[in-house]
Formats: sequence, C-alpha cells, structure tokens
Amino acid sequence: MAHIVENQLYAAAQAIEQQLDQEIDRLDNFDTDDLKALREKRLQEMKKLNNKKQEWLRNGHGTYSELADEKEFFEVSKKSPNIVCHFYRDSSERSRIVDMHLKILAAKHVEAKFCKVNAEKTPFLTQRLRIKVLPTIALVKDSKTKDFIVGFTDLGNCDDFSTEMLEWRIAHSGVIEYKGDLMQPPDVKRKPFINRPQKTIRGGYDSDDSDIDLDD
Repeated sequence: MAHIVENQLYAAAQAIEQQLDQEIDRLDNFDTDDLKALREKRLQEMKKLNNKKQEWLRNGHGTYSELADEKEFFEVSKKSPNIVCHFYRDSSERSRIVDMHLKILAAKHVEAKFCKVNAEKTPFLTQRLRIKVLPTIALVKDSKTKDFIVGFTDLGNCDDFSTEMLEWRIAHSGVIEYKGDLMQPPDVKRKPFINRPQKTIRGGYDSDDSDIDLDD
C-alpha cells in the first residue's frame, strides 16, 4: 500500500515537473520571439514619438511665445493640432499671472503650442471667438475651439492658484496629455479672494471682479 502511494506521489511530482518544464519553455519562447517583437514595437513607437517631438519643437512648441496678429494665429493653427492661446491686455494684472503659469506648462507639454495674443491688436479674432473677458485662454484642437478658460472662476476664483490647477483645467479639453485624475482637481492652498474694481476696455470701473470686460 505504501508502495502504491509512493508511486502516486512520484507520478504527481513528475506531472508537476513536466508542467513547470512546459511553462519554462513557453517563457523561453516568449523571451526570444514575442518579447523581441514587443521590444521592436516599443522601439518604433518611441522613434515615432521622438519624430513628433522634433516636429513640435520646429513649430515652436516647448516655449511660450506671443503671436503678432491674426494671420500668425491661423498659421500656427495649421501647423499645431493642439493650441493653448492666452488672450490678454497689457494693463491686466491677471494676464501676467497667466503668463507665469503658461511658461512653465509650455516647457512641460511640448505636445501643445502655448502662445498669447493681445486682444486689442487682434479685434477680428477676438470677436470671432466671442471673447468678452480678459484674461481668457482659448483651447484649440484640430483647428476647432474646444473650450475657454474665462478669468479665474474655474481656477478657484483666486489669484494664487497653482500651476497644477491650471494644468488640470486645460487637460479637460484634451489639448494636453494628462496623467492625473480629471475627476479630482489638485489640492491647492488658496488665499481668500479679494474683490477689486475692474477696468473695461474703455478704462471705466463697473464690476467687482478683477477680470477685464471687453464691453462697457
């Protein structure tokens, strides 16, 4: 009886050993054939991405630049499928805050073109996009305006929002690659919002918000 049990245990051990040998052989084949194919595929993907990055950099991606006029804006839209464009006014304090954050994001997200235009020098484009408040960030994908960030309302309605907060908000349009959680805004430490009078395009004061209204 003991001999029979011993034989059964030996047979089971042999079966397990055989299964292990088969699994090792399968992994060996994967390493030599399938893994090589996966590596080659990954290499081609990396080369393709590198070529894209080189093209983006040639088109001015990676830096935050000012566009001179409407013509330059439309030229950029032909070359860059993803555009983050800040419409500003020289006298706007909040536009300078936006500049600070977009300079950082431009270097981080080379897949998009980060730029700005003076709304007063581009009236046709400003009216065409129905921009009424400055600063406004237009988010353009494949030559179509996907979204607008108007003033700082979506950024916590404060002046000291983080770069990560603006990045998260821009990412909702799909114009940049974002690895965070779009459902959860990043935590930011914000100072209490202080209302200040706003200047309209004609220099008057008619609002308690600090964004600039292009209309009276």
